Amino acid sequence: MVARPPWEVADIVRDHAPAWRRDRPLNLRQLKALSAIERCRSSALGGHVIRCEQCHDDQIAYNSCRNRHCPKCQGSAAKQWLDHQQDALLPVAYYHVVFTVPAIIARIAYQNPALVYDLLFAATAQTLTRITADPKHLGARIGFTAVLHTWGSALTHHPHLHCVVPGGGLTPEGKWKPCKQGFFLPVKVLSRLFRRVFLEKIVALHSQLEFYGEIAHLSELNAFRSYLAPVYKVDWVVYAKKPFTGPQAVLEYLSRYTHRVAISNRRIIHYDTNTVTFKWKDYRAKDDQRFKTMTLSADEFLRRFLIHILPLRFHRIRHFGLFANHQRKQNLSTLRKNICPNAPPAEKKKETDEPTKKSNNPPPKFVCRTCGTSMVILETLLQICPTRGSP
Repeated sequence: MVARPPWEVADIVRDHAPAWRRDRPLNLRQLKALSAIERCRSSALGGHVIRCEQCHDDQIAYNSCRNRHCPKCQGSAAKQWLDHQQDALLPVAYYHVVFTVPAIIARIAYQNPALVYDLLFAATAQTLTRITADPKHLGARIGFTAVLHTWGSALTHHPHLHCVVPGGGLTPEGKWKPCKQGFFLPVKVLSRLFRRVFLEKIVALHSQLEFYGEIAHLSELNAFRSYLAPVYKVDWVVYAKKPFTGPQAVLEYLSRYTHRVAISNRRIIHYDTNTVTFKWKDYRAKDDQRFKTMTLSADEFLRRFLIHILPLRFHRIRHFGLFANHQRKQNLSTLRKNICPNAPPAEKKKETDEPTKKSNNPPPKFVCRTCGTSMVILETLLQICPTRGSP
């Protein structure tokens, strides 16, 4: 069994969140995340007293907060999401494309996360679908999944999208058309169109954006246009990685990226109440010198962590094109018939008229950490206080 990390984000939150709530102007989403991480797997949320059926060892299993920003609650959420994505994989090469916005845009996104992150998704989708529809490049409709990350390895604010795209699409005649082997789309063309589409959209969105502090003057449209002028002349980072080796590699990638939070507990090397030391990856350094350590004050660490709390009800995983939810099943069926026309049809599960009988021995919810045997629940512990206050 994997050993528990000696230090966790929850330890830092429990020590410093009370002072942050008292002295700092936190918004509702940050307050909710702090409260959830603080209580996660503690007596505050209740739990169960359980006993191993083999070694008769009694343990207490506290409930999880299930907050999407909690480092301890993403494993089960990622597994459940991946189980639903198994049927959506196609027997073709998949490509990994990353779209990143410059630091100037990231400053605007910091103060307007919901609007700018939505715009990032929209500009990326428009860029990919427009170029792939062009007969000069692919001439087909594609589908893809995009995952938003807002952080760099050092917890800095670095909004970017990871896109997983199958290497091909459907032509107007409804036939599968693959892209060239080992090559998806020209990166320079993607970068220039992405830059143009994004800047057009953000200028049109200016009246809905809010500006504070050092960039408060950008509330005037002319000042906003002047502020954006330099990014029209630089190349925006669009990075296309090598194709995945197969559908299983796609799943392994998705399991690492879809439900990742800004920092995992295993990256924290040391915490002494005042400072936090963690591992990070410097992508500008040479391969053998990339992995480094960084020490921050606990307050600065918590500030950087809170930057990446997403707006309430914001979807950070989205499907586009042929994979959009409203026509997903129909499009996937059409794609499979075109890619593998001779493949046998999938067997449908037999439906019986008799209702399914409940098993007398349901699968165990808990497994012993020592011997791996199923554990039985002896007692249920109620939560100390409700997770939400009265309205």
